[in-house]
Amino acid sequence: MAGDATHLVLGVDLGTSGLRVALMDSGGNLHHQVNCAYPGPFVRPQTWQQGLIQLCGAIPLPLRRQVAGLAVAGTSGTLLAMDSQGHPLGDALPYNAPQPQWISQCQRLAEPGHPAASASGTMARALELKQRHPHAHGLRHQGEWLTGWLLGQWHWGDMHNSLKLGWDPVQGGWSGAIGSQPWSGLLPRVVRSGTVLGPLHSPAAHQLGLPITAQVVAGTTDSNAAVLAVDPHPGDGVTVLGTTMALKQLCSEPLQGSGVYSHPMGSQWLVGGASNSGGGVLGRFFDSATIAALSRQLDPRHPTGLHYLPLPAPGERFPVDDPQLMPCLEPRPVSDALFLQGLLEGIAAIEARGWARLQALGAPAVERVLTVGGGARNPAWRQLRQQALGCPVLNRPHASTASGAAQLARRGLYGPELS
Repeated sequence: MAGDATHLVLGVDLGTSGLRVALMDSGGNLHHQVNCAYPGPFVRPQTWQQGLIQLCGAIPLPLRRQVAGLAVAGTSGTLLAMDSQGHPLGDALPYNAPQPQWISQCQRLAEPGHPAASASGTMARALELKQRHPHAHGLRHQGEWLTGWLLGQWHWGDMHNSLKLGWDPVQGGWSGAIGSQPWSGLLPRVVRSGTVLGPLHSPAAHQLGLPITAQVVAGTTDSNAAVLAVDPHPGDGVTVLGTTMALKQLCSEPLQGSGVYSHPMGSQWLVGGASNSGGGVLGRFFDSATIAALSRQLDPRHPTGLHYLPLPAPGERFPVDDPQLMPCLEPRPVSDALFLQGLLEGIAAIEARGWARLQALGAPAVERVLTVGGGARNPAWRQLRQQALGCPVLNRPHASTASGAAQLARRGLYGPELS
């Protein structure tokens, strides 16, 4: 199917390091992509809005006029408090800010084993925000808040983002005692990702230069959108190598385990977890140009023997859920190339443990791994990972989270449904 170029869908990716939008036609063909840095701090919600306005302004007007729908993918677990008009009450708490002081209360609220019962889950951030902003009217994830701005009302949450906040997709409600709390009115009304929510609010349409008839579709998390972008087959695992590292695969049944997430997707479940390790820890030591230059000097055939645990700060979410886990980044050799190889080997070892953890919980064995995100552009890293994982690793550097969000909007408007 060639697709109808007169009906385009817009996918929005709110990444850790910047924003990207992708335009796709109804047949799934990509027409345009553009990205930018946030115009301010990542945790400031107004910068998500300003960045999207900037990116839409960079889309040629003839393409903008053809947009029939859009969906937003945001970082999983980034949460903010807002007033009754949707205005943020301060900065968001980012996904990588665990709140261990709330762990005992999270465990009392959520069912045992639910992601919300973890210090790295979003419920812990919700309790912290509730304490900081006692007069808050609502709590919304990053992508949900921007979706609310597009609609002009902030009622909705999506099933994929809401999982770590306490949504139970098997039971179709909030886990444990979460839904019966006096403050449960702060939580969103949860719908399936891909649900058509309504047309663009007139002021947002005007600021973005998009048709007021364009339909807003309930969004998803960044790593789930990356999976949609590569369309995995049975036996495929998907690794998203961005600032952090997420592992995802399709499974016939949901999995239960600390730090493990199961999202409904079509007739299957998208299971996986996210490590705090990834490109962010590399960026503490080298810029992207230096990483590219040093990577050409690596020799994956000869392991460094350094056995690093490359975490950007204390605390890990997956394959172990331990908010106190300490990084190990020493000893540092004189050679920068050797140091980089040791870091990449350490991240690959975390990935191998992640796939083994999912398999131990009942997921099928991964026969090959598809890679998206910034790390998918590094061939030396791919070779190191292939050795660590013992299966083919294929890079998909042009499959973006924004194009996955566009796929979600396309399926929401034109089918087939995702969930």
